[in-house]
Amino acid sequence: MSALNIQLPESLHQRLRDLAQQDGVSIEQFVTLAVAEKISALLTEEYMENKSRHVSRTRFLELLNQAPDVEPDEADKQG
Repeated sequence: MSALNIQLPESLHQRLRDLAQQDGVSIEQFVTLAVAEKISALLTEEYMENKSRHVSRTRFLELLNQAPDVEPDEADKQG
């Protein structure tokens, strides 16, 4: 494990404390999860961009047209 010392504005630090407490985790756990989620999002975006370079729009639309035309499940309609 590595240690990281950061300076935060007091308002952001207080909000971080509150949210970590609401989540029932330590500030360290909360920050670790937040960083992991951000890295995952950026890597996923990069992965999708790389994949999209190798697929034609025409082929994508052909595949999309094969999907059944049905209403989504109720659980999928929930926001």
